[in-house]
Amino acid sequence: MANNPQKIHEAEFGDILAQIQQSKQKAFAQVNTVLVELYWNIGKHISQQVDSNSWGRGIVKELAEFIKKKEPNIKGFSDKNLWRMKQFYETYEKSSKLSALLTQLTWTNNLLIMSASKSDEEREFYINLASKEKFSSRELEAQIKSSCYQRVMLSNKKLSAVMRQLPQDTNSVFKDSYSLEFLGLSASHKEKDLQKALVANLKDFIVEIGRDFCFVGEEYKVQVGSKDFSIDLLFYHRSLQCLVAFELKIDEFSPSYLGQLEFYLEALDRDIKKEHENPSIGVLLCRQKNDEVVEYALSRSISPAVIAKYETALIPKELLRNKLNEFYRLLELEE
Repeated sequence: MANNPQKIHEAEFGDILAQIQQSKQKAFAQVNTVLVELYWNIGKHISQQVDSNSWGRGIVKELAEFIKKKEPNIKGFSDKNLWRMKQFYETYEKSSKLSALLTQLTWTNNLLIMSASKSDEEREFYINLASKEKFSSRELEAQIKSSCYQRVMLSNKKLSAVMRQLPQDTNSVFKDSYSLEFLGLSASHKEKDLQKALVANLKDFIVEIGRDFCFVGEEYKVQVGSKDFSIDLLFYHRSLQCLVAFELKIDEFSPSYLGQLEFYLEALDRDIKKEHENPSIGVLLCRQKNDEVVEYALSRSISPAVIAKYETALIPKELLRNKLNEFYRLLELEE
């Protein structure tokens, strides 16, 4: 049978297509860098002119009209956007650390972060997150609306001693609560409903937990003493270089759940973990949790575990911000 010439060259064609796609991405990144630098420089000029009382709102409006007249096909230079460029420059001009990162993000993502963040720390968090996770504007907006910064900071403050002693740095990897409103679950959902919905919406779930998480399987079987046991969801984290077991509970956290999770982690480390990998980590995802009960349960635990809750509706950002501020106040009292 004669070989199909098209089939013979498909792999070669695929390589060329990959080169084209990579070049497009590089070109876009370069264009984006130039644009963000341009907006920074325009914002700097306007800021300096306003500070010296040379320019006011009228002059900036005249500038917008001048640009439109001379370059009618160029968009994005209305007087409103020119003032945003001024705000952009003034927000970051005194922070060389942050200003160096701005060209890694699109202008839209920069505007989202600038308008939503209340502090340099929050801005830095979202800049690093958006850059690392390659968020689209839609994905970044969803993370900001779900108070990702507050949820991660709360988790960092509550990391157990065992988690802090791991060879890998788990800071800012996990969250105190996970926003799962994209699942569309009913209030009376069962554990199986939650698990199936997470697998069916795996792409959105990985955006929420972080793109370094790679899905291994659901109902992952481990065998101990000739008996089979199933881990609800198993992931591998590329940066931490370890397996991460997610156990799902549709009720409030109970200390007894931790014993089950520790058993799974032991089985993973003894029988599944490769020699070069770090110790496995467990995440108990519960519908509710009492922070004091969690702290007591983790204080004597010898396994690296995170107790988090999940939300099927967005948590008001102000509520999380107040909770984080309260936590900071408690830490100050302890000192």
